[in-house]
Amino acid sequence: MPLTPTTAPTGEEPRSRTGDDACPGALRLHRADDGFLARVRLPGGLLTADQAEELALAAEALGDGALDLTSRGNVQMRGLGSGCGADLAERLRSAGLLPSDTHERVRNVALSPLSGLDGAGRADVTAWVRELDGLLCGTPAAAGLSGRFLFAVDDGRGDVAALGADVTLIAEPDGRALLRVGTDPAAGRAPGAPAPQRPTGARADTSPAAPSGEEAAGSTAACEGAEPAPALRVPADAAPRAALLTALAFAAASRDSGAKAWRVWELPERHALTESRVRAALARAGIDAEAVPATDATAGRPGAGTPEAAPLDASPAPGLVPAPGGERAALIVAAPLGRLSLAQWRLLVAAARAGRGEMRVTPWRGVVVPGLATADARHWWGVLAEAGLVTDAASAWHGVGACTGRPGCAKSLADVRADAAGALAATTPSPTEPTPPDQRPTRRLPVYWSGCERRCGHPRGRWVDVLAGPDGYRISVEGTERAAARQVSPAPRLGGPMPGTAQAEHAERPDARDHPDAPGPTEASDAAEAAAPVGPLACAELATAVAAARRVP
Repeated sequence: MPLTPTTAPTGEEPRSRTGDDACPGALRLHRADDGFLARVRLPGGLLTADQAEELALAAEALGDGALDLTSRGNVQMRGLGSGCGADLAERLRSAGLLPSDTHERVRNVALSPLSGLDGAGRADVTAWVRELDGLLCGTPAAAGLSGRFLFAVDDGRGDVAALGADVTLIAEPDGRALLRVGTDPAAGRAPGAPAPQRPTGARADTSPAAPSGEEAAGSTAACEGAEPAPALRVPADAAPRAALLTALAFAAASRDSGAKAWRVWELPERHALTESRVRAALARAGIDAEAVPATDATAGRPGAGTPEAAPLDASPAPGLVPAPGGERAALIVAAPLGRLSLAQWRLLVAAARAGRGEMRVTPWRGVVVPGLATADARHWWGVLAEAGLVTDAASAWHGVGACTGRPGCAKSLADVRADAAGALAATTPSPTEPTPPDQRPTRRLPVYWSGCERRCGHPRGRWVDVLAGPDGYRISVEGTERAAARQVSPAPRLGGPMPGTAQAEHAERPDARDHPDAPGPTEASDAAEAAAPVGPLACAELATAVAAARRVP
C-alpha cells in the first residue's frame, strides 16, 4: 500500500545522531524558507527521456519551475506547496521513478557517468546499478538504512570511487570486482576509529576542513590500532548482492550498537564493520571473498595519497566524448551552480530523444546525453551553450557550486548564488567552441560558495571555500590533507548579479545539494540583511581572488 507523504520536522538537523534521519525524499518533504523541497532518487543518475519530461511537468505544476541537481546525481524540486505531496508521489509512481515507497530514500547509488560510453572503463557497470537498486527495493531490511548511506559503482576509472561512499564497487579485470567499505573522508578514519575534533563551523555529516597541527596528530593516532577499512575481491556477477549484504551488515551493527549511525564510520569501535564481519556476511550467502592488500584497496582513486591531485580531474569534463568507432558521441554539460530552468532541462530532454532516449545525472551536478550522432552532438553542444549551460571545461563556471543561500535558507548570511553569478560574470567568457582535451585546464580546484559555516553540500577533497560572513566573504583552500586552511583574501559581500548577464539570469534560484538547508530562528534572517549592491570593481576583485585560489601549484 502506498505510504502517505509526510513533512519532515522544520528544526535544525541535530549534530549528533540522537534523532531520526530527516533527509528529505519524494514522500518526506523538507520545509525551507521558499516552500517545501522534494528529493527524487535516481540510482546511477539514470533517466529515460520520458521520465525526465515527467520531472519537468511536476516541477512546472507543483514547484518553482526549476530543477536542482545534487552531489549524488539526484534531482530536487523546490518551492512546493504543503498540500502537493500526494500529487507529486502519484506522478513519480506513474513515471516509474518511485518503485518502492518504503525504500525511496535509500536508493542512493552513484555511477561512473561515462560507463559503457567511451571505452575507458574496465566494464560497463550500469547493469550493476540496476541490479543493486532492484535488490535494495526488494529487501525489507534495507529500508532501515539512512537516507545518507551511499553506494558507489565505479567502472574502474576511479571517478565515483573517490566520493567517500559507504560501500563502493570497482570493476576489475578478469570478471572480478573490488568491494570497499568506506572510510571517513574527513580524516581517513577506518570504521570504528574515534572521530577527531572537527573545526568550528564544519558539518558533522559532510567533508569539513581538515584538522591541522595538534588536531592532525590526534586524528592519526585515532586510527592506530584500528582494523583497516575492509576491502575484498568478489566475483563480478555477485558484486551487487555483495554490496547489499555489506549494507545489511552495517544496518545490523548500527541496530546492535544503539548508536543510530547513518554512515559506516559512525559505528562505535566494538561494532565496527571490519573485514572479518563483512567476509562472514558474504560467506553465509555463498559468496567467496578474497582479502585485498592495502595497496590495492585504493585502486580506482586517481592520485590517491598525492596532495597535488585536483578533484576536478576525476569528474567528466563538459564537452563532447567520442564513442568507440567515432560515429557517435556523448554530450556532457553541467548546470550553472547546480540549477536548471525547465527550458534548459527540456532542451536536454530533446537532445536525449535525438540520441538513444536516455540521460544520466552526474554526482558533479551535470548531465550526460549518450548515443548522439557526432554531427548532432556538436549541434546540441551549441544549442545548450547558447541556453546558458556549462558546456566546456574551460568555462569559468565549471566546478563552481553554491548552497541555497538567501532567500531559500534562513541560516544564510547572503544571497550567495547571486553573488557567485556576479563574480563569474566578471571573468573570461565561456568558449564558443569545444576546447580540445589537450588544452583543457585540468589543474584547477572546485569552488563552493556557502552562506553560513555549515557549508551544506560542499565538495570532497581540496576545494576553494568562499564563506559569507557578516562583513564579507572569507576565501580559503580547504581539503582532506592535514594542513591549515590558507587565507587568500577577504572581499566585500556583493548585492546581486551583474545586470544584463545571461548566466546570472539562468542561475538566480537556489542550487541542489545532498544536505537540505535547515531553517533556523527568524533572528537568522533578521541579522542577515542583504548588503547594498557594489560596483564592478569589487565584483572583479572577488572574482580575481577566487580564480587565484583555484590554481593548483
